[in-house]
Amino acid sequence: MDVSSTAGVSASLAGAQSGTAIGILVLKKVLDIQAQSAMQLIAALPQPQQTGNPPNLGNGVDTFA
Repeated sequence: MDVSSTAGVSASLAGAQSGTAIGILVLKKVLDIQAQSAMQLIAALPQPQQTGNPPNLGNGVDTFA
């Protein structure tokens, strides 16, 4: 076995591992940004309006065949 070929394979694997680590860091950053955006959208939702309906209204559904 040629020593120079094993050194090339080793360097190739090291480069692939660092590339994977960088990809994972970028993915984590993107997920953090998406989570922040989702929280901002949820916070921007208007509060539901309170109506003057009686408390028993809408508690049951009558069905007839």
